[in-house]
Amino acid sequence: MSNKYFGTDGVRGTVGTDPMTADFAMRLASAAAQVLVPTGGTVLIGKDTRLSGYMFESALEAGFVAAGADVLLLGPLPTPGIAFLTQEFSADLGVVISASHNAYYDNGIKFFDKAGSKLTDAVERAIEANLSHPAITLESKALGKARRIDSARVRYQEFCAATMPDGLNLENLKIVFDGANGAGYKVGPRMLADLGAEVIPIGCSPNGRNINDGCGSTQPELLQLTVPAVRANVGVALDGDGDRVVLVDEQGELVDGDQLLYILATARQREGKLRGPVVGTVMSNLGLEHALKANDIEFRRARVGDRYVLEMLRETGGIIGGETSGHMIVLDQTTTGDGLICALQVLAIMMQTGKTLSELAAGMPKYPQTMLNVRTDKRMDPDKSAAIRDAVSKVEGELAESGRVVLRASGTEPVIRVMVEGEDKELVRTLAERLAAVVEEAAT
Repeated sequence: MSNKYFGTDGVRGTVGTDPMTADFAMRLASAAAQVLVPTGGTVLIGKDTRLSGYMFESALEAGFVAAGADVLLLGPLPTPGIAFLTQEFSADLGVVISASHNAYYDNGIKFFDKAGSKLTDAVERAIEANLSHPAITLESKALGKARRIDSARVRYQEFCAATMPDGLNLENLKIVFDGANGAGYKVGPRMLADLGAEVIPIGCSPNGRNINDGCGSTQPELLQLTVPAVRANVGVALDGDGDRVVLVDEQGELVDGDQLLYILATARQREGKLRGPVVGTVMSNLGLEHALKANDIEFRRARVGDRYVLEMLRETGGIIGGETSGHMIVLDQTTTGDGLICALQVLAIMMQTGKTLSELAAGMPKYPQTMLNVRTDKRMDPDKSAAIRDAVSKVEGELAESGRVVLRASGTEPVIRVMVEGEDKELVRTLAERLAAVVEEAAT
């Protein structure tokens, strides 16, 4: 059974259109409170820097308080910080107001349970079952109350810093930090500087409308130019809500999530601390799979979405997983995807080995890969189209054993992602464009 409102990462959409309205947010809070927060329970609410965050924060606060829950307002803070503080404050529920890597005119609402984990599909369906009813308001004596927590950023910053190996700091590292004008714009530079690094911040001046705009992990071009220009050792880029990270090496080359997985996994293996398989997704580069196999490290693919990577890690006993986009999970350090903590783990490996980031990433070849997004008027399942299935079969025949084809509907946007991967770059591009044209025709 599919959800009506919840996608792969909470509820998301364009502000002012259903479901991203103040009325819906209040009803969502009321529905979630009835399922997850007993009377007298506590809810944490954090957000990124979008202008609409103020509106949704107020609507959620009203819905939870009216349903009898106490609310702690944390202000702008990375999504993984909310997961951590939900446990730190022994809260019953953590709520994040963010549309992650999307533009400012979108927003979203996602939840963490009391263990700092994302909700299961069954819990999300239970919440949706209550959304058809108006928001409840208890009698005055049963209402909750709300207050702001000013220490949230410092507590999360200290938690991140504590994941560095004992006795290790970042002295003599020059780091360009790109906060995507988002939730990590304060905590990232301050934490790195406190650890001894020389920090050059970019994308750390949010105005409510510039989140992910020409900056951050989805648009790292400015970071790639800046790192070699200022002769920095490395660049770090978060996305708008701080749960994704990509790095840039000293030469200005992008180091994506697949390469970060390789660096983390091989380092843990050298230390004798790697457990279980490394988990990527169906979109992970074939070069990662081959590089890990060459190091006798098992690799498995989950569905796209960090929640599914996390599920497979838990099922298999693994500790390292992530997506090409930089949604990284390091379970021996935290419970969910965390861009800052992942970055710190890689920076620590650089300090311990004395190697540059380019040297650490060199062991993983990247196969040419083309991914095209085909926008649709509504969500559709490409597997149900005979024309698309036939086109995929023909492309796979041309690739033979030297590549892969992946088609999937995005869980956060009305697009079909068409990915073709193989040894021949030009052939990969040609086949991807041919397949995307078929998908576009089928989607109209």
